[in-house]
Amino acid sequence: MKLFAPYKLGNLELSNRIVMAPMTRSRAINNIPNQLMAEYYKQRSTAGLIISEGIAPSANGLGYPRIPGLYSEAQIEGWKLTTNAVHENGGKIFAQLMHTGRASHPDNMEENTEVLAPSAVGLSGEMWTDQNGLQKYPVPKAMTLADIKQAIEEYKNAAVNAIKAGFDGVEIHGANGYLVDQFINTASNKRDDEYGGSMENRARFAIEVAKAVSEAIGPEKTGIRFSPYGVFNDQEVFEGIEETFEYLAAGMNKLELLYVHIVDHSAMGAPEVPLSVKTKIKNAFKGIVIASGGRNVQKGEEAIVSGEGELVAFGRSFLSNPDLVYRLKNNLELNSPDMETFYTPGDKGYTDYPYAN
Repeated sequence: MKLFAPYKLGNLELSNRIVMAPMTRSRAINNIPNQLMAEYYKQRSTAGLIISEGIAPSANGLGYPRIPGLYSEAQIEGWKLTTNAVHENGGKIFAQLMHTGRASHPDNMEENTEVLAPSAVGLSGEMWTDQNGLQKYPVPKAMTLADIKQAIEEYKNAAVNAIKAGFDGVEIHGANGYLVDQFINTASNKRDDEYGGSMENRARFAIEVAKAVSEAIGPEKTGIRFSPYGVFNDQEVFEGIEETFEYLAAGMNKLELLYVHIVDHSAMGAPEVPLSVKTKIKNAFKGIVIASGGRNVQKGEEAIVSGEGELVAFGRSFLSNPDLVYRLKNNLELNSPDMETFYTPGDKGYTDYPYAN
């Protein structure tokens, strides 16, 4: 099967075409990666490629409790534990850079930080904070042009730090209602300047971030993740959505990015992501596409054979099966994930899932 065959991703030799999808796990105490996290990633390093959990490119990008960053020396050193462990086990790992934008709360952030977003439009609902439990989302500060310029610089610096920390490359999180996606989506972007209004203006921030990162570390080490039709974090299916992502894909192609990773959460109850938009992205972007969303071996193989994607990402099944590649290859039963421990500190539901052999 193609799914289990080695694959060349840019300059990297992957042992198979299976990707461990990025998943927030909230184990970084004081936002610093640690030995427990290194063990978690090492356990799963038989994946052809691991994409890390979302990593804050700056203190302003810290949205959730206990998420790691890549903006301090302590964080760079902390991530070396993980990258060394993965590489020693023959794996490859990219850092996913995730600025949460308005999906944040001051209780989860450092002092002298701001909850920033394209526009002053708050999220509905509540967010967990370790200090005070569930809290309502604040209305974010609408970013000035200086704030935007600074955020782009923060992504670039974090990408450079990722390479210093030993990561093989970087994935820009442009999906799921976080900062890059907040600029793209009309639900969160009400601006009337060069970063709002038209499709081209709403796509500008994503393209400028990708340009800054790829120029700093090389386009062959830079990927980006998009979520067309995604409604997580109060995003909406807007008019011209397929043309927008086609335009973004063409912009990434012009920058010669390594890959585009397409989020499809329809298997978990999110709106269906039509084949039409996936095809538009694939045709506009000539590089590698990572397909995702509710895959098993058969659906993963079909995605590769049909040309939907060159690589296939698996999420929750990797969370609960450190030896997922072995289990899939040998048609073995999978452990079920324990949702109660997805975001709790400690090793329970993190590094204690049993192996098949």
